[in-house]
Amino acid sequence: MDPRLGLNLHRNHWPTAPALKAHEAAGFAWVQVHTPPWPMLCGRERTRLHARALRRVLDTTGLRLILHGPDDLTAGTATHDRAFEGLLDYAYEARAELVVVHPLNLGLTDRERAAAEERSLVGLVDRAHRLGITLALENLAPVYPSEPRVCHDPLAVRDLVRRLGSPAAGMLFDIGHAHITGKLDTLKRCAGDVVLFHVHDNLGARLNGLDAPGVDPLRLDLHLAPGAGSLPWHRVAPLLREHKAPLMLEIEPSCRPGLVTLAETAAHVVLGAAVASAA
Repeated sequence: MDPRLGLNLHRNHWPTAPALKAHEAAGFAWVQVHTPPWPMLCGRERTRLHARALRRVLDTTGLRLILHGPDDLTAGTATHDRAFEGLLDYAYEARAELVVVHPLNLGLTDRERAAAEERSLVGLVDRAHRLGITLALENLAPVYPSEPRVCHDPLAVRDLVRRLGSPAAGMLFDIGHAHITGKLDTLKRCAGDVVLFHVHDNLGARLNGLDAPGVDPLRLDLHLAPGAGSLPWHRVAPLLREHKAPLMLEIEPSCRPGLVTLAETAAHVVLGAAVASAA
């Protein structure tokens, strides 16, 4: 199995040793765990205790750790910056290699807020570098049809990464999100800045009312297993095969096959010919 493959643990699940060992036995090398909400990250000592408990259970396996920060954590205000510093403390204690954050989750005209966020990120990225942590800045997509936001454009996220200009800041290219926003063609232009991929499928923007049995007819960000939606994996597989960044599967538990089947399916659908050549 490809050593870059990982699986997200649902945000409401605490990792147990048996669950993590099952992930590892299925062929996954990475696990992504969600941190507590941002207000809790402001409490430093409690944050450290929680992170140490996570590290203890991870030490029962050889899995490598990616942390997913709170979805609604946005640098640029005193309170959120304090929580962001708590997130870095958490990552350091848990010995995470990458930390997922959501920058530019702002309206297209909210320039002052974007500037404040970037000013804060400069200092936070510098602290992450001193701690040996890499921040992975993610392109997003609307969960349901809604107005566009800056973070829906992968190139805007890439450009922020480049302006930060630090080895502690890289791009997280979310393939499923790019499919929803019609931005898959930006993958080649972003590839050199990518430190992590999020991998999942969906039915795209569904502008023509496309639906499928058992799928919410309004929800766009479905987080299906690779191959279960309409994402053209044959277009992205060649680049993914050549890249070195981890491939983190983010699959909705209710749509997820067994762990072994999921790992094998991902290796075949996402990496394509790489599986055939290894067989």
